[in-house]
Amino acid sequence: MSDGGTSRSEEPASSPLLRRSLTAAGLPTTGRFTAKGGWVSRAWVGDEYVVRLSNGPARDAYRHEAAVVDLLSGSDVPHARHIAHGDGPDGSWYVSERLPGRTLHEAWPTADESTRRSLIESLGTALSALHRVPVPSDLLPPWLSDALAGAPWPAYHPPVVQATLQQVEAAGRMPGRDAGLLAEIANWVEERLPLFADDDPVLVHGDLHGSNVMVDDGRVTGLIDFAEAVAQPADAELDTILRWCARSREFPPTPAHQGLDPSTLAEVPGWLRGAYPGLFEREHLRERLQFYDMYVELAIAAHHPEADVRSASWDRVARLLSGHDHLDALTW
Repeated sequence: MSDGGTSRSEEPASSPLLRRSLTAAGLPTTGRFTAKGGWVSRAWVGDEYVVRLSNGPARDAYRHEAAVVDLLSGSDVPHARHIAHGDGPDGSWYVSERLPGRTLHEAWPTADESTRRSLIESLGTALSALHRVPVPSDLLPPWLSDALAGAPWPAYHPPVVQATLQQVEAAGRMPGRDAGLLAEIANWVEERLPLFADDDPVLVHGDLHGSNVMVDDGRVTGLIDFAEAVAQPADAELDTILRWCARSREFPPTPAHQGLDPSTLAEVPGWLRGAYPGLFEREHLRERLQFYDMYVELAIAAHHPEADVRSASWDRVARLLSGHDHLDALTW
């Protein structure tokens, strides 16, 4: 649910949508703001504040984000302070402080190797702090709770271990599915569920990639967009990061832009391991990461509205059953 994007234009705060959101937040409607595109919202970046306006597909996403950001107060996690949020005639809105710098996605192409390594090491430190923040064990975005209960899916991540068999069942309700294949998938999932039996859930960002990390002067200034944050095992975070590294073309900041060249991210897993070794130390890590991947692919195969996207996910499910996935292309 990234809101990161390249600037479109500068708009005065008298822009009606922006002005109404600032007024609702009790903030001045003066100054200039840069409008930015996003997947699920519009955003305006000012000198002090960032204002986002949702297009509404994810119920209570901003309320959830505000609650998660409140958990970060007083921690060592770099993040944007929550100013205000609410619902108005234009939809849900959220105001946060503006962090220094720009997104990791924007900074990466022109950064030299030393700067890139420093950025990833700083990210590792930030993630280690995030995963130490006390979190309710049942933390789940309201929109994801709705989706798991049968409502439409506005997004397809993060993985929720305990709901994986549910995704197998959902995939089985799609027309033309092979019963034998579905039984094989269910057996595959059931054999691996015991890998997670002793896990203690931590606060997982849930959508961590280049557009949701702010950086400046070789360091991370903040993790942003906590609308998908969940209580899950820590290596669920690693799953998303490694998928971004291997398939970064599929993570553009907006539908109109391109993702990063995956060859430029080849060193990221090794740098991250050096900064946050505990993220890589779980027993049976490769099998656990494949399990998370299976969840994501099944959710897409069962719920995505586009047939070609669902078909591509079934192809990746078949590769997982044969022991292969995007991790084959990484050195980690």
